[in-house]
Amino acid sequence: MNQPHSSSPKSVSTNWHGTLSLKFANRNGATVLTENLGQAPLKVQRPFYPEGNEVCHGVIMHTAGGIVGGDRLSLDLRLHPNSRALITTPAAAKIYRTNGREARQTIEINVDEGAVIEWLPQETIVFDGALYRQDLRINLAPSAHWIGWDMTRFGRSARGERFTSGEWRSHTEVWQQGRPLWIDRQWLPGNEAVFNSPHGLAGCPVVGSFAYLGQLVNPDLVQDLRSLWLGTAGETGVTRLQSGLLCRYRGASTIEMRQWFIAVWRLIRETMFDRSVCIPRVWQL
Repeated sequence: MNQPHSSSPKSVSTNWHGTLSLKFANRNGATVLTENLGQAPLKVQRPFYPEGNEVCHGVIMHTAGGIVGGDRLSLDLRLHPNSRALITTPAAAKIYRTNGREARQTIEINVDEGAVIEWLPQETIVFDGALYRQDLRINLAPSAHWIGWDMTRFGRSARGERFTSGEWRSHTEVWQQGRPLWIDRQWLPGNEAVFNSPHGLAGCPVVGSFAYLGQLVNPDLVQDLRSLWLGTAGETGVTRLQSGLLCRYRGASTIEMRQWFIAVWRLIRETMFDRSVCIPRVWQL
């Protein structure tokens, strides 16, 4: 059995170099997982179909319990033509305090003609002193769609921890036929000035992005999404992109952010695909 990494920066452990390659295909109207190649600590649960055979739900697991400096994780997903998959995780990801080395995760997703990927992992908790980088690249065919979000909490707020040391980087690129639809590069050095700056976290430990990309969206949809926000302290924004839209959140509540993102996801599904949302059972809302 794989044992969780210790959160202590002095702990000595063997670093993980985990990989996972998944391929999905449409077989007579049903999306099936046709390839599942993995190396610990990454694995995927057996696919399930809570909304019918057309949409395959997959849960990616990190069996080591958390990520530490020196870990290298690589995920490669491909959706063949007219397939549809919803990918999530069973719990929050934890990025532990660094042991002096950077932890890194690289994700590449290729989406063929008529296929739809919904990339909806649960939140990431970045411990104070963590050193982490994630690179996510999505390659879309002309009629493909990508729905995705990321939700990040900086520091274990319940313990009074703030992200005042370490470094976090997130690079996301979405391309379609060699044309960039959205390039998002974020860098957050851990220190008090950035944590409190209005150009950084503004004292808010929780940030997130939700994006739909691949096809043009009606400006009315952007206005409808803006009207969904009935929050309190959190800040939000909705922007129309060349072939999609982008939503941002900055605040103090993961629950508040998640509820808004789910409302956005629901409206996009209904408007773009004439399909209601199906909440993954592992979210335990």
